[in-house]
Parts: sequence; C-alpha cells; structure tokens
Amino acid sequence: MGSLPSPSSHSTPPSSPENSTSRPQIYVSVCFREPAPNVNISTWIDSFNPCNNTWSRVTSIPGLEENLVLKDFAMISIGDNIYIIGGRLCKKEIAHVTDESADIVDMNIQVRSTVLCYNVISEQWTECAPLHVPRYTFACTVYDNKIYVAGGQSTRDSTRGISSAEVYDPSLDMWTCLPNMSTLRYKCVGVTWQGKIHIVGGFAERGDLDRVVLRSSADVYDTEVGKWDHKSGMWQLDVPPNQIIPVDGKLFSSGDCLNSWKGHIEAYDGKENIWYIVDGSQREILSSLASTSYGDEENCSSIKRFYLTVASIGTYLYFLAAYRKAGDSSRTIWIVHVFDTSASGDAWKGLEPMVLDGERELCSHCCVVQLS
Repeated sequence: MGSLPSPSSHSTPPSSPENSTSRPQIYVSVCFREPAPNVNISTWIDSFNPCNNTWSRVTSIPGLEENLVLKDFAMISIGDNIYIIGGRLCKKEIAHVTDESADIVDMNIQVRSTVLCYNVISEQWTECAPLHVPRYTFACTVYDNKIYVAGGQSTRDSTRGISSAEVYDPSLDMWTCLPNMSTLRYKCVGVTWQGKIHIVGGFAERGDLDRVVLRSSADVYDTEVGKWDHKSGMWQLDVPPNQIIPVDGKLFSSGDCLNSWKGHIEAYDGKENIWYIVDGSQREILSSLASTSYGDEENCSSIKRFYLTVASIGTYLYFLAAYRKAGDSSRTIWIVHVFDTSASGDAWKGLEPMVLDGERELCSHCCVVQLS
C-alpha cells in the first residue's frame, strides 16, 4: 500500500452499549448538492459521536479534482480503518434554473477501481490494491476481517448489472476473484448473516438470453466451499433495499432505495423467508424536531427528509436523517433517531437536531468504528 497526503482535519444520547473504554463513532460521506462560487463541493467524511450527539468534519477524500464528486462507492470499516472502495466520479452541472430552484444533474466521468484506506487514529490515508473490476452501486460486506464485494455497474452508461465478485484481504493487500454469481445485479445490498455472504435484491436478472427479472432474490456465498447458492424471495419487493443491518443474529430494514423509511422497522424471519414489522417500531420519523429548528412547528409539511442512512451499535439502530425546508438550500438539519432492538417498550429516542450550512447529499452509506 502506498501512503497518501492526508487532507487537513476539522475539528441526551443512550449510553454506549459497549464497554466503558469503547468510543463508537459513525462516519458518513457527503458532498454539497449544488456547485457554488469559491466552494469545493468534492466528497468529504463527517463523524457523529453518539455519546454526546456531536458532529465533526473529519477529512476529504484525497485524489479528487476540485468540484468532482465521488458517489455510489462502498465505505466500510475493519478495526481502526475505513475503506473507500470503487464508485463513480462525477461532475455536477446545472441543467435548468427557475426562480425557485436549480436542477442539478450528475455527469458521470469515470467508474473507479481505486481503493483507499483511512486510519482514524493516525489520520493518514493509504492507497490499497485496486479492484479487479471497476464498479459502483455494488454490494459490500465484511466477514472474518476480509471485504467482499459483488455486483454493481462497471461502465459509465451501463443499464445492466454485473455478476462478478471479489474479496480483499487487508493483511496481504490483495484482491482475489470469486466465482461469478448466477445473477447480474446492481443497487444490491451486501450483508453477512449466519456465517455466509448474502447479496440481496437490486435490479437483477439472469445472465442468459431470457433476462428473467429476479429482483426479490439473493445470492448466498459459502466461504468454506467457495460456492454461490440462489435464494428466491428473500427481499420480497421489486424495489432494491436501502440497507439491511445485522444486529444480534437478526436482520433489520426500514425501507427501499426509493422510500428509505416506510413508517416502521422490519426484521427478517429466515425460517419462513418473510419480513415482519418489529413491535413498537412504528413511527413517523419526520418529527417536530426538524420543524422546531426552522421555527416552523405549525407547518411540518414543508420540512422534507431527503436522505437516511442507518448504523448499528450494540443493540441500537441509529437512523441518521437529513431534512430541509422546501425552497431553502442554505441549511441542512441532521437528526439522529435511535431505536433499541432489545427494548420491550418505549424503544425510540430522538436526539437534538444539528443545523449545518448548505444542502448536502449522501455519497455512500455510513459505517461504524469502535475507538478504544
């Protein structure tokens, strides 16, 4: 691995479910939605401290030209390291401007095979061995301290997914190709469950000529035998999942890539192959907290959630939600909603909102690092 220069750093929640020496941090990658004079909108990483409900600017992703944005990559952690894998490099352009708003489009420039590693203790970036196949909108998960990736799109204008998969061993700084899945997939979700790699949902089809759509299915990889199996109906929707989060041997989800919050949390029953609503999880997650931050409690309908990402720490699910008021691109309201999957009642907590300048976009889902 080669060292990279590190960009300069910038510097009542539930109790930590881990031991007293653990300091979990949730890391989120974002960019500004619109180009602006004298502002570099390229992708950067923020961190959220769940122990005191504070946000901090951590670092910019190195190697990006000014105002180019990296999106649809995987951001995943092992130990003290955060890995930035693949993704699409794009430039934001204003396609149409009205008196009220601008339509911003992402013009794809390159699909990347680059892999970067950021150590949160040393605050240093290194460049790792690249992917064998460049990809974005792919599935990614960790098992036995190795990173598994599968599916995705591999060209700028691709309308189909790919079936290739590979695994990264950080101790060797080496990617190894795995057998192809039986299914072409993109916008799929990767999750490690019951000792196997699950690549779930997505825009999926078989690689043969009939192109049968299999969006609700999953491909399951057994690392011991080195073989993929196909599982029908694991997701049960044609729309790809937003995220699937493992907690204490169970799988949880709150929505799909078009509607990341469906009004409740669902858990997966592997024996029955169905998703069911978790008791006590029903909630209108657009709370009055966001409207209070705008001083507009009577007009909650004008406050919209525009992205949501979920992380797990112990038995808690942290829903990191960003809100904005219609027509106001000057501020982003971050609110963290916390659900205790082990609670028998009163499982939700809403933390105090944080008001940030500018309208931000989520570039990849979040990850958790346990600092000691």
